[in-house]
Amino acid sequence: MSSFEGKVAVITGAGAGIGRALAIELARRGARLSLLDRDAAALEGAVARCEAHGARVLAHVVDVTDWDEMRAAASAVNSELGGVDSVFAAAGIIHRGSLLDSDVADIEQVMAVNWRGSMYTVKAHLPFVAGSEGGRIVTFSSAFGLVATSKYTAYNSSKFAVRGFSEALRQELAAAGSDVSVTCVFPGGVRTSIVRNGLFAAGENRKAVIRGFEKQVARTDPEKAAVTILSGAERRRARVFVGTDARLVAVLARLLGGHYQDLLPALERLRGRMRPRRR
Repeated sequence: MSSFEGKVAVITGAGAGIGRALAIELARRGARLSLLDRDAAALEGAVARCEAHGARVLAHVVDVTDWDEMRAAASAVNSELGGVDSVFAAAGIIHRGSLLDSDVADIEQVMAVNWRGSMYTVKAHLPFVAGSEGGRIVTFSSAFGLVATSKYTAYNSSKFAVRGFSEALRQELAAAGSDVSVTCVFPGGVRTSIVRNGLFAAGENRKAVIRGFEKQVARTDPEKAAVTILSGAERRRARVFVGTDARLVAVLARLLGGHYQDLLPALERLRGRMRPRRR
């Protein structure tokens, strides 16, 4: 029997990617679901998949950066499903480009969705999760929340912020004697549309970046990612690494500390010299 059976789970970003895979897997395990996404059509598709597994589903088209909308969604699920047991703050976007070439509005949007959206999601639902027996909060950082890399300043910043928020909240709840666990997820390359739907600074080769991500980086299926995440959440772990690449980055960060900041640019320069030149 799954520990999620009969429990209420809230998932943001449920219309696609890891959020959608989590929703379907939780439906298979007998959870009742509150699915949130800003894309109404994508959300409708996810709801249909979950209901096909017999799950009771509430759907809310919301913007996770809107505090009033998030509070309303949290109140609705508490009233209609009788509480909240788990929250998966999976909504997120990515941006690529140097700081000099990036539009400030794009940087602010990434921070708003990834950091503020996660905080709003957790804060709005936490009073109800606190009333659940063995409640769970699951947030989503990234391998880029363990080490930073060039041309992802906005994304790195947002994911480091989610990591800090999650670790502080876990300690805060433990110190207060709460039995609510906080698990921060660090995905590596997962086969989702996040880069294809991402934001790009002027001068970036969008097609080449998407092609490189989908062919060389995105190794993990979202369905496999969902199983890994739920396993870690069930065990109430502080960190869950999704994919071999994320685990390797974690080891690199632990062994090298801040020195990785000297190694990565050197590797990038070397890779640039080894690329075949066009004639």
